[in-house]
Parts: sequence; structure tokens; C-alpha cells
Amino acid sequence: MSPALITPFDLAIAACLILACALASQILALKTGRSIVIAALRMSVQLLLIGNVLLFVFGQTSLFLTFAVLAVILCAGTFEAGNRQTSRMTARWHYGIAGASILFGAALATSMGFLTNLRPHPLFAARATIPMAGLIIGNVMNATSLTLNSLLSAVTRDRSAIEARILLGATRLKALEDPIRKALRTALIPTLNQMSAAGLVTLPGIMTGQLLAGMSPVAASRYQIVLMSLVIFGNLAGATLAAVLTCLHLTDERGRLRLERVR
Repeated sequence: MSPALITPFDLAIAACLILACALASQILALKTGRSIVIAALRMSVQLLLIGNVLLFVFGQTSLFLTFAVLAVILCAGTFEAGNRQTSRMTARWHYGIAGASILFGAALATSMGFLTNLRPHPLFAARATIPMAGLIIGNVMNATSLTLNSLLSAVTRDRSAIEARILLGATRLKALEDPIRKALRTALIPTLNQMSAAGLVTLPGIMTGQLLAGMSPVAASRYQIVLMSLVIFGNLAGATLAAVLTCLHLTDERGRLRLERVR
């Protein structure tokens, strides 16, 4: 079975659906019509652009090009992860923590993926490495963003309780233990929902794509199991690092809470 190819007519139908959503938003006074259209245009341009870039990269055997593409994906993920919070640290720390956490979680999970049959042949071949690492980076980005948003909001909101724990002798990480736990739980909720619903409520995107490409349903389900395991592993690793680094930055060596570092 050969994969179904999307025609210009199919793309026109997709455009009509986006316009219908924007119109419905205006009718319902949701004030998201403009955002829907802009997001759809941005998505289309980005996907078509990366499609053409990957077409070129996949035809090469350059390790440099593979890592260059991954570096661009990581930078974009860092910007998106650090750009969604209501409370923010200084740009250097905010984006630095987001980028370090995404890199750590994604590198760890991708390395574990290389121990499975997902390992590219040859090692770091673009056609296998970029899709797998890109998938993991995108998920770790979401987990990191949710962690930062939840933790910064909680620290700002519960300042008195945290300072009281510090005055009673708690270390800075111990005093921030509850906000850290809540932030990590929040970060993992989307992935846990996706894992719990997989196969029962929905067929995940990876599995659906492989089925449309003609792969055996059993083989596609095995791919999905391994990839989702890598995703939650990377998400937890990245989110944990983001939470720890944020808490260390928001306190000093004497254990005092430094909320002036949040704006």
C-alpha cells in the first residue's frame, strides 16, 4: 500500500475549515479568529519550509546538516517554551533554563531511543534522527513550558507560606517542594492523558501516520509504545531540571526567597 498523497483540493478543504473556525470564533465573540488565522498561516509556512529543507537534508549524508537542523528546532523550542508564561524571570535566565531543560530531556530520551531498533543506520542519519529528536524536543518543550508557568505562578502566589518554611529551617528546595511537585504533575498531565487514551479513545498521530503509509497495525503500535515511553521519560527529565534550576535561581545561597528576580 502506497501512502495517500495530499492534493491542492485537499489543502483547499483544510483552508476552508480554518476559515470556518475563525468565523465561528467571531460569531461566538471568542476573539480568537485572528489568532486562528495567523496560527494556521504560520503553521503552513513553517511546515512547507521545513518540508523543503528536509527534502534537501535527507538527500545528504552530512552530520553537520543533521545537527544544524536539530539546533534550529531546539532554538525555536526554547523560544516557544519561554514565551508562554504570565510571570517571567530575566530573559537570560528564563530562556537559559528553558533551553537547558529541553536539551537535557531531549538528549537523554533520544539517546535511550538509540538503544532500541529506532537507532538510525548509519548513526545520526538525518531521515531517522531528525523526526525522532524533533518529536521528543516538541514534547519536552511543552512540559518545560507548563513547569515554568505553574512554578513561577505558585511561588509568586504562595510567597508567605514558602518564606515561613524557610524561617522554620527548611532548605530552599524543601521549602519549594510542594510547588515543584504541583508543577511537575501539571507538566505531565497532557502526556499522561495521551498515553491513557492511546488505542482506546484515539489512535496517536505517529501510529496514524504509519498506518496511512501502509505499515502493519501491530508494528505501528509497537513503534508508538516505544516513542511514547521516550516522550514521557524526556518530559519528566526536562521538567524536573527546569523546576530545580528555577527554584535555585529564585533563592540565594542563604536560602532567602528572591522574588525580585520575577517580573
